[in-house]
Amino acid sequence: MLKQRKRYVEILNYLISALLFMTVSFLILPKVTVMVDSLYFWLLEFMLLMFFLIMSSSFTKFVNKTMEDKVLKKEETKYIQLFIDSLRFCYTLEDFYEIIQTILEQKADCSVLYIDSEKEYVLYNSPNRLTCDKETLRVLQNNFPVTWPDGFDFVGDKLGITSQYKKARGFVLSVDKFHFFVLCRYTRIFDTGIYKPLLEEFIRFRKRTNTISSLSEISSLSKEWEQLAETQRLFLPAKMPDTKRLKIAAYFRPLVNVSGDYYTALPIDEHKTLLMLGDVSGKGLPAALIMGLVMNTVKIIEDKEDLITIVRSIDKAIKGMKLQDKYTVLFISVVDTQKMTIRYVNASMSDPIIVTRAPDGYTIKPLSSNCGVVGIIDIDDIRIDEQRLFRDDLILFASDGVSEVMNEEGVELGDTQLYTDTIKNSAAKQPQEFIDDIVNLIFDYKGSNKLHDDITMMVTKVVS
Repeated sequence: MLKQRKRYVEILNYLISALLFMTVSFLILPKVTVMVDSLYFWLLEFMLLMFFLIMSSSFTKFVNKTMEDKVLKKEETKYIQLFIDSLRFCYTLEDFYEIIQTILEQKADCSVLYIDSEKEYVLYNSPNRLTCDKETLRVLQNNFPVTWPDGFDFVGDKLGITSQYKKARGFVLSVDKFHFFVLCRYTRIFDTGIYKPLLEEFIRFRKRTNTISSLSEISSLSKEWEQLAETQRLFLPAKMPDTKRLKIAAYFRPLVNVSGDYYTALPIDEHKTLLMLGDVSGKGLPAALIMGLVMNTVKIIEDKEDLITIVRSIDKAIKGMKLQDKYTVLFISVVDTQKMTIRYVNASMSDPIIVTRAPDGYTIKPLSSNCGVVGIIDIDDIRIDEQRLFRDDLILFASDGVSEVMNEEGVELGDTQLYTDTIKNSAAKQPQEFIDDIVNLIFDYKGSNKLHDDITMMVTKVVS
């Protein structure tokens, strides 16, 4: 339905644009350009054609977006869309069952069956006659066996597959031999465009729960901590993105096998890049779980420029885990190399700085904290600050494990002139070389002392 409407809008819009173009070309333009050379006439014709094509394309996108919002969020399909939005922040089966009850059952009046087909085990069924009926379960298992391919299908009145969605009794999402049946008498009025994003979000949910389950199982065996660390590293970028005007490098050294430190760099478009680095309180499995949770939350949010929504979503996700005394400090920003700015939220990170060239050398500009810690206390207003960037500026994000390294006299590195001088002296270098200098400084400075915290850095340089 939505796809057809979009197609009709596109055809109608291009027809109108063609009529306007022909009207201007054959009735108005010849009169205006009667004394103009033919070359200029055809040039004007070409410019006019480009104008109408651009305007038509922009208007089509605007109308389609408006129509999509109306269909998927304001009409009958709104409860499925609400379920998708809530599913993005489900990390356990308990979370999943809760939104089934509050949205699909109570609001949308649907019946649900969630089955592990391989084990022939019902994980969840709505408390009503249809889904509690053994005959219903038998028919569904016969018609949708363990070998059923992944995807979504419509379920008919006789609880088998049907290709006619207008006669559908419900639908099923099939992923990794798990079948999620949603049975509803008015399935026919759901817009068919909603099923693809629903399936994609359900797949992401399955991956999230599998990852968290794997972390918990591995952590129960001390000899498997290295495997846990390997799993955790999958959340971090394998390599930094290759962006047009930014050079990025990172360093990650956990104190033990697993860490609460995290970082990422995600290109948004040709000019904008999201940069984030953070540190979860504590050590061990709980910190690792929160770290993975934060990284996954940022990854699934579509609008990477909406820093306030990202921070609030992270806050909600951590609180939803109900782990005692767990929170994160973080620095999250969007660097725009077209406007040459960095917009950021600094949630109590102590060390982010910009190192910029000045007539008498390099100066250091702090990116000061403008938000409290995330995940444990109520967050009121979140402020976004902005700093101007210049060519060859170097941006340093670091966990407190860098500045709090102590020498044999108990003096923290971040309090020394040596640290400041090293930053300024290395600012002209490429990010990886800069990181190498800081790492060498850390190990030289600590002497025979042991490290007491994870060490994580991300360095970004603005290039021409």
